[in-house]
Amino acid sequence: MKLLAFTFSDIFKNSFLESWDNQNITMSSVLLCLLFTTLIALYIFFVYRLVTRKVFYSRNFNVSLVGISLITAAIILTIQSNIVISLGMVGALSIVRFRTAVKNPMDLMFLFWGLGVGIICGSGHPMYAVCLSLILTVVILLLDWLPVAKASMILVVNATDFQAEKAIMDVVCQHCRYAQVKARNMTASSLALTVELRVADAQLMVEVQKLPCVSTVSLVTHSGETTL
Repeated sequence: MKLLAFTFSDIFKNSFLESWDNQNITMSSVLLCLLFTTLIALYIFFVYRLVTRKVFYSRNFNVSLVGISLITAAIILTIQSNIVISLGMVGALSIVRFRTAVKNPMDLMFLFWGLGVGIICGSGHPMYAVCLSLILTVVILLLDWLPVAKASMILVVNATDFQAEKAIMDVVCQHCRYAQVKARNMTASSLALTVELRVADAQLMVEVQKLPCVSTVSLVTHSGETTL
């Protein structure tokens, strides 16, 4: 019984390993896979450049999306060739840690898009990657064009009278439907007031500046999330 069990175990292991070793991956198939991956990755490159509206556009990050797709496709091709190599590569990649933080959620989505394209193309299904890219582009553009609430702005007022808050807020409320005091810095002879508001034009600054107690007025864009 032990001999039969041992023989069956050997047959199972040999057949399992041979099923992985018999993957016919030729140089032409590798080049074709990398070519499809490059084309789709370049498409991601141009979509990212079109969609992003950041003040400081990161070209290095955009170029890295193409490189990540190609590297991922090459890794998947290597894993398909041999199960021993795949296990060793999983162990090697598990110790790699990336310290760079991706602050923009949109950049994170494009990063996973590039990884997904590399995995799909490397596994031999480039048409799935094309369908994914086209559908994802349509979804991104539709959601990007949806109307959202106007972003809030921050009004910073410096006054020479520490009791000038009521006069300033009266003027602000005449021009804005929404206004909320976020910070007050007060001394014996001055007041620094920070107000979050939604305003259509800069006429509010002119009206606030007309107050006799106001010395400087600043209106800056709010960098947080917009609310409906």
